[in-house]
Amino acid sequence: MKLIIQIPCLNEAEQLPLVLAQLPRALPGVDCVEWLVIDDGSTDKTVEVANRHGVDHVVRLSTNKGLATAFQAGLDASLKLGADVIVNTDGDNQYRARDIPRLIEPLLSGRADMVIGDREVETLRGLPTFKRRLQRVGGAVVRSASRTAVPDATSGFRAYNREAALGVQVVSQFTYTLETIIQAGRTQVALEHVPIGTNPETRESRLFPSVWTYVRRNALAIVRVYSLYEPLRIFLFAAVIVGLAASIVWGRLAYLHLIGEGAGHVQAVILGAVLLIVAVQLAALGVLADILAANRILAQRTLERVRRVELALGVEPSHYEPGVAPPPPREAAMARAAPAGDGAEEPESQPARR
Repeated sequence: MKLIIQIPCLNEAEQLPLVLAQLPRALPGVDCVEWLVIDDGSTDKTVEVANRHGVDHVVRLSTNKGLATAFQAGLDASLKLGADVIVNTDGDNQYRARDIPRLIEPLLSGRADMVIGDREVETLRGLPTFKRRLQRVGGAVVRSASRTAVPDATSGFRAYNREAALGVQVVSQFTYTLETIIQAGRTQVALEHVPIGTNPETRESRLFPSVWTYVRRNALAIVRVYSLYEPLRIFLFAAVIVGLAASIVWGRLAYLHLIGEGAGHVQAVILGAVLLIVAVQLAALGVLADILAANRILAQRTLERVRRVELALGVEPSHYEPGVAPPPPREAAMARAAPAGDGAEEPESQPARR
């Protein structure tokens, strides 16, 4: 069984050595552990540092395409490199590498296809109140849309088995965390979560330069993802709200007519009519969006089949280049013990001594 640990990176030359130093090279129940760095258009020496520290594989994106695209590129490459289990972690050393055995245990035992690391945000030190509340609201929305019980929806420390990874298709360009959980819940992927620890913060987040940016971007991501998977509910809710506003306007007009003061309220008549039309249109859009959502699921299944065909045909990973992995322990020890140049000259000198 092969496990690949993938690390999406953007300008992580300073942090990457610390991350790689803590990653395991062997795990119980796993035959082979390899490391994959996804370079998301870094302008520093991220790839050079990765190779210097023995990374097995590198996916080098030509430009900065965003965390979600880098995550998807890593999954595609890991599958084509023969991974049976894929662990995703961050390049800023947020997650504790020693929790990887705990993370993959439900996969190895066959209880789950996908495992999310739960940072237990409610007890996480140093997290601002706004972030904590948004995490709570976002988690509730994602649990409702995905029909799962994942407490930490934004955790990037997660593990997939081969079958679960084949079905992942990220649409968002901002974040993959919420969307992939909803996809997993909707496609009946066996999903579990395990408590994990975090390391002390090494730098400020590049995704969220401020708390307000974090709130705004995550709120928009939650609404967008929920709309993708629950469009009928979203549009019908909006239609009901607008319909209630129309009812209030028409109810006021009816009351005025009853007391004999209904003349001359043309603006109210127009407003009520417009609101009613908008409510009907929103309901119709909800039906159309629900049909499109069904087509999106069919497209997702088609892409999964295409991915399986690519694996069967042995298609190479996109933007891939091999890393500079260290030699096996025995070979490394022999190389250190032998003087430089002796290995090449010894076979020729032996016959002469005979």
